[in-house]
Amino acid sequence: MSKHIVVVGTSLGGLNALTILLAGLPRDFPAPIAIAQHRTRDADSSLAELLQRQSALPVVEADDKTPIEAGRVYLAPPDYHLLVGAEELSLSTEAPVSHARPSIDVLFDSAASSFGTGVIAVILTGASEDGAQGAAVVKRRGGRVIVQDPNEAESAIMPLAVVNRKLADAVLPLRAIPLELQQIARR
Repeated sequence: MSKHIVVVGTSLGGLNALTILLAGLPRDFPAPIAIAQHRTRDADSSLAELLQRQSALPVVEADDKTPIEAGRVYLAPPDYHLLVGAEELSLSTEAPVSHARPSIDVLFDSAASSFGTGVIAVILTGASEDGAQGAAVVKRRGGRVIVQDPNEAESAIMPLAVVNRKLADAVLPLRAIPLELQQIARR
């Protein structure tokens, strides 16, 4: 099991951002990746298929009690919170947080509780402040927070919410984030 986990949050513009992020990661990326992408509750499962076309890593929509494996990408299903445990992922239908289910805050908070200093949280483009509170929890627990440069994000609201709270360890162009993730995860 990896000592790191990458957790990613995105909303408006997320498909393009996730495609670029995952395309930049090699087949031997040493950590698991869990993603909360805001989607409508009636969205189909095509997001995993779309991302798989660009990713060298296996991309799956998470099920409840899915074991966490290094080098795999797990997507929160529509209308479910994705929670990170020490060894497995779980799903929740608790109330939306920041008007979202899946919530980025919930994902980040659960990862910080389970992985502490091993969490690498990534905030990408998005039109809400979901993820800012979760990023604060990641920082308190000793994890790292990487933010997409708000100037290039399709929607700057989400990255700016983290930057303005001074929670970002790095603010990077989207295409530079995969290299940063590799350098951190391989330490």
